[in-house]
Amino acid sequence: MVYRRTWMIIFSGIFEPLFYLFSMGIGLGHFVGKVPGPGGHLVSYASFVAPALLASAAMNGAVYDSSNVFWKMKYARTYDAILSTPVGPADVTVGETAWALFRGFLYAVSFLVVAAALGLVGSVWGILALPGALLIGFAFAGTGVAAITYFRTWQDFEFLTLVQLPMFLFSATFFPISTYPAAIQWVVRFSPLYHAIRLLRALNLGLVGWAQAVDIAYLLVLGLIGVYIAQRRVGKLLLK
Repeated sequence: MVYRRTWMIIFSGIFEPLFYLFSMGIGLGHFVGKVPGPGGHLVSYASFVAPALLASAAMNGAVYDSSNVFWKMKYARTYDAILSTPVGPADVTVGETAWALFRGFLYAVSFLVVAAALGLVGSVWGILALPGALLIGFAFAGTGVAAITYFRTWQDFEFLTLVQLPMFLFSATFFPISTYPAAIQWVVRFSPLYHAIRLLRALNLGLVGWAQAVDIAYLLVLGLIGVYIAQRRVGKLLLK
């Protein structure tokens, strides 16, 4: 019942990465030409950008939906009624994380279908982008719920934008990481979205190596830490 009116919002969010794909990947791609992808292999700009936008779609869907936790906790008092049942704070955290993960996955599936129709999935490995998107959604849903439990007012969401937007723009989304000076490259490598993009880009092009094992481990650990913190925080806030 709570989510009945959100489907139109979810549906509209699917189009955001597609707009970027058509404007930046395909439109600007005609002027850019080929760029170095994983392992230095030259790929079209659209093929370079598409996996990055897929990862960003999974991130945005997960983070946007986890923001509903704030409204339910502070204003709707949804969890007060839920906790009067045998459901506990851990169940609430897992449920919210799972729903946010599903939204991110829905964005990713829709985007991947369009990318495949445009011929931008360069390998049979590309089908693994779907479980990859699930992992990305888990990482950002867990950390998103955890972060939002520290918010006190709606103005605090500006901090979320302050982190999310630069991460989207500078995590090798639109240009190779080699574009940056060496010192900045090390900063970018700590970005969760960078590891998400590197994972999906390698899968999409069929250029999988040990670096992708690092990406998977990074995202998995990030998600587990986020869920753990979120569970502790939700329990503290709801049972105080």
